[in-house]
Amino acid sequence: MKKSRHIIHLLLLVSFFIPFSHVDAVSAETVKELIPGGQSIGVKLHTTGVIVVGFSPVETSDGKVSSAEDAGVKTGDIILQVNGDKVDNMNAFVQKMKKLEESKKPVELLIKREEHIFPLSIKPVYDSEDEAYRLGLFIRDATAGIGTLTFFDPDSKKYGALGHVIMDHQTKKPIDIYNGKIVPSDITSINKGKNGTPGEKKARFSMEDESLGTIQRNSDYGIFGKLNDASFLDDHHKPIPVAPSNEVKEGKAEILTVVEDDEVKSFDIEIISSVPSKNPETKGMVIKITDKELLNKTGGIVQGMSGSPIIQNGKLVGAVTHVFLNDPTSGYGVHVEWMLNEAGLQIESDQELDEAS
Repeated sequence: MKKSRHIIHLLLLVSFFIPFSHVDAVSAETVKELIPGGQSIGVKLHTTGVIVVGFSPVETSDGKVSSAEDAGVKTGDIILQVNGDKVDNMNAFVQKMKKLEESKKPVELLIKREEHIFPLSIKPVYDSEDEAYRLGLFIRDATAGIGTLTFFDPDSKKYGALGHVIMDHQTKKPIDIYNGKIVPSDITSINKGKNGTPGEKKARFSMEDESLGTIQRNSDYGIFGKLNDASFLDDHHKPIPVAPSNEVKEGKAEILTVVEDDEVKSFDIEIISSVPSKNPETKGMVIKITDKELLNKTGGIVQGMSGSPIIQNGKLVGAVTHVFLNDPTSGYGVHVEWMLNEAGLQIESDQELDEAS
């Protein structure tokens, strides 16, 4: 019996700043080569607690009321506990809420808002339509979509993808993950990008499929974790050298990405500018699609292309991250060294190579 599959897409969103914990270079593993990606992947993230995505006013004799909103809950808040008990998912939250039907007592929530954690006491109100006590909340605990694998280190099994943070499309805030996984996906169609309207890849995948790997981190520079199944990588994609940002030059380059089924292909681009930085930078490169085939199929950079590896002179230098809304042929790229730092890796220097030899 075939598993049910569905079509879903992940919006390409502008990065917002979130606290960045820089990986200590002393503890990071060094690499001189990585396997470039380009494969389309399905992504599923589970949040820490449950996310408040909106409010559902309860019908009372005094009109519609949301006691949670009145108590100070805001969209984007994460509920970590209910009455002192931890909630990791929707099911746990729903089970706690069922007890409201037999109680008029205030509910004690532990709320996480950005970097602040604090308690809130909320008195549920009686819903005359459902004949039950409610808080008046819309919540969710997971999100799914597609992206592109950037690199894989066969020694440590670590990978990086997307090149930018995954934002919650309802709250417009970075997703604080509890855990997650990636699975294979097949591109089914593409909506071409136009000025003012970004295009998008549409893909087919099932979260019931066996996991390719874990998601351990969602940061400004992408998602990171370990692959437990690297067999989906193309055999002809062998490890290639990795270049630091100061080696990236203006001029010709290429990206690896999928525009049909699961075939990774190389397409020509131009690196318009590259600004090396000693500090992490999410938009270190400006790139332009020059490949006629890709322009004909996609119109340029489209949603779902985020994470497509950028290769220059045979070296992995970065990943596609954002599209310019007024010019879908152009967009930003992130230097790969900043993605490596997030994965706990760093580029092996020439001095280290000399010492090793």
